[in-house]
Amino acid sequence: MCQASCSISSSDAQPRRRALGWLGVAVLVLVASGCGFQLRGSIPLPPDMSSTYIETEDRFSDLYASLRQGLEANGVRVSEDRRSADAVIRILEDESGERVLSVSARNIPREFEVYYIVEFELLLNGELRMSDQRIVQTRAYTWRETEVLGKAEEGRRVRRALADDVVSRMLRRMSSADNGQS
Repeated sequence: MCQASCSISSSDAQPRRRALGWLGVAVLVLVASGCGFQLRGSIPLPPDMSSTYIETEDRFSDLYASLRQGLEANGVRVSEDRRSADAVIRILEDESGERVLSVSARNIPREFEVYYIVEFELLLNGELRMSDQRIVQTRAYTWRETEVLGKAEEGRRVRRALADDVVSRMLRRMSSADNGQS
């Protein structure tokens, strides 16, 4: 009798463990998806921005990719033709890079600062609504000689994250353009 009850309880425990495992996976997926750029919530942009053209010299920069993604995530159609767009975002400056913050006793860089500088203007229906908007974002990271390849990739990821942060700030500023603020 004891063996039968033990075998029944162990067979009941296996589906419970499996269910708890799936629950854990579901929680991890929800937590991981909560840190994405698109999931931060939409920003109410002016209705005049429903069709927007991005005027920039570099359509391959991290900023352009992030800005296009951010606009589309907020329901804006990014136009490839300036004449067919109601709004124009002029990127006047799109600069990123890094500088050494500290070095070791052997004069080897130990800490870097990655920066992203953007200056832009917003035109709505041909009228300049925001001018000379400048945003600067910086972030520091450490460098180890033994992790050269990983740290180079980390620098690229940090630069992309800064571009996402800059775009988020740009979109928040543009949301006030409907009120005539700048």
